[in-house]
Parts: sequence; structure tokens; C-alpha cells
Amino acid sequence: MFTGIITGMGRIVAVHDLGSSSSHGKRLHISTPAGYLEGVGLGDSIALNGACMTVTTLDPAQQQFTIDISAESLAKTTGLAEAGQRINLEKALRAGDRLGGHIVSGHVDGIGHVRRFAPVGESWDLCILAPPPLARFLAYKGSLTVNGVSLTVNHVHDLPEGCEISINLIPHTVQNTALGDLRAGGAVNLEIDTVARYVERMLQTGAIPSPATLSPVSEKTS
Repeated sequence: MFTGIITGMGRIVAVHDLGSSSSHGKRLHISTPAGYLEGVGLGDSIALNGACMTVTTLDPAQQQFTIDISAESLAKTTGLAEAGQRINLEKALRAGDRLGGHIVSGHVDGIGHVRRFAPVGESWDLCILAPPPLARFLAYKGSLTVNGVSLTVNHVHDLPEGCEISINLIPHTVQNTALGDLRAGGAVNLEIDTVARYVERMLQTGAIPSPATLSPVSEKTS
């Protein structure tokens, strides 16, 4: 589990095939900021651009680690197979940590495409077209994870080709995450809010109880 608060920016320094066909995945070598790997062990989870991955080797002296990413994960994500690319890193949440963003699973729900990324006043306006299946999960002032970053949706516009959303990024977010590298036409990993996911499921199954069916809560008396 994660929070969408980026704890470091890494870089994919090398990509190696794990097999000779498209059904095989890849091994990524990731460089990290100095000291980032302190307390990290083999098998730990680190989110790369919002996708939860497992640490397979560690080289603290070189400030690098590796992950193996399957062909399935490569097909369902973007930005995780190109050497030289900067990526957002977040270590898994520990019990007792602050929940600064929102509850994030590290499972990418879809790929969005940047329509606009431009400065507006002191901030930046990020406009993304989300795929149609995600439209029902996106709401004004709702939470959305973009390349692993917990963000608030400021505008929602439903279109035949998908759902266009606008997000305001403050300078701190642009400077301290890899979102500053985004350009119009680029692709991003999207994860919907966990609460929206469960509400949708309950609506599908009719599992949301009416007030009349709820058992009364008895008051505690001393």
C-alpha cells in the first residue's frame, strides 16, 4: 500500500530482456538518490511511476536496485521500459506513517494521455484524457494517482473518446516529481481512488443497504 506522496526520483539506467519473445518481461536497473535504499530489503515493494514492483537485487554502493516486470505489466503500464527515463519512486507505507495523500494500491487501472501541460500563473495546468472505462470513477475534487502522484481533480468533462480531466500542480510538485517531464501527447499511468472502486462494485451488486435495513446502534451507558 502507498499514499501517492513521492519519496524520490529515480532513473531507469538499463533495460534487459528476460527472454527472446514478446511474452517475456524485462529487468530494469533503477538508480536512486543518495541514501534512498537505506532500510530497503530484497522483496520489498517500491512503486515505480505508480506501479508496485518487487525489489530483486540491491546495490547500495551504486545506489541502484533491480526489478523484474512481466509482459502483462508492461502492456498495462507506460514509461517503464525506456532506459534514461526519470521515474517517480515511493516506498511501501509502514504502519504508523502519515497518510499524506490518499490510499493507493500501486495497481495501474488505465493509461491516460496528456492533452495540455502549461504554466498558469505560479502553477501548472495538467489536462489528461482518461480512457472511457475510468470515467465513472472520476469526480470533481476527487483523488486520482498520476504516475504515482496523489492529485486532486479540478475539472471533469465527459467526451465520446473518454473523460478529460484538469489538475492544478503547484511548483513544488513539478520540481520534486517526474511530472515535470510531461509533454502534450505523452502517456501516464492512472489509478482511480480505492473508495470509488468499492462504491462502483456495491452499486453493481446492489449491496448498498438502505437506512431502514441497518441495525440500530445501541448507546453505551456507564
